[in-house]
Amino acid sequence: MTASAEYLAALEAWKARRLAALKAPDGWLNLIGRWWLAPGTVTVGSGADNDLVLPVGPASLGTLTQAAGGTVDFTPADGSPAVHLEPNKKQPPKFLLHGLLLELTTINGENALRVRDTRSTAPELFGGIDYFPPRPEWRIVADWVALDAPLGLTVDTSRDIPTDVEVTHKAVFRHDGQSWTLVATHGTPERPQFVFRDLTSRDSTYPACRFVYGEDVTDNTVVLDFNKAINPPCAFTDHAVCPLPPPQNVLPFRIEAGEKRLRD
Repeated sequence: MTASAEYLAALEAWKARRLAALKAPDGWLNLIGRWWLAPGTVTVGSGADNDLVLPVGPASLGTLTQAAGGTVDFTPADGSPAVHLEPNKKQPPKFLLHGLLLELTTINGENALRVRDTRSTAPELFGGIDYFPPRPEWRIVADWVALDAPLGLTVDTSRDIPTDVEVTHKAVFRHDGQSWTLVATHGTPERPQFVFRDLTSRDSTYPACRFVYGEDVTDNTVVLDFNKAINPPCAFTDHAVCPLPPPQNVLPFRIEAGEKRLRD
């Protein structure tokens, strides 16, 4: 199967957007730390006397207070207005202070402070991502099948933090004359996220998993374009928590499409 020039151009544009997102101020290349939070007040800054010691930034950045209900208030040390943060698993709240992007992330009802250095040189030094050659046969129109009832699953993560998810659909597709199934454990109805692993994880792709997002979702079909299979955030930083694939999404064949394992 030969890819059309239009498809190849669209794929290259997608790769450019992917790289730009990684290098963006809120991307995955400039994270400098992640700290679990508990109710109470802690000091934050690069000074050694802080409760949360940052590797860069002002000696005293401010104080962070988490209420018993999980809401967080940050009072900057420079007298800037305080910031109120409400936990939001889908869209973690964040704010910028002295070149540091502070973000409140929530897993299993527990909050953590994640910090990015927007002045970091890491994005500039990043060598890019290697891809398999485009394989149009790995752009698959799968059946999008609603389950009779939502299925509760517990999936593990890269940090050994089990999380509960609800599965409502499965994608069913054919490969080498057989039928295979992937379940969407994350994402949205318009852009379901499939966490999967295939045999390329042994030598060519990130060992834990890759992600592929469903496209062009209808009531009955979903496009799985494995040429857009991506490395998870935890491939780029130790400060991310990534879901691992459920057993249903571990495939016993090679998908030589999409992003390869990082060079270093």
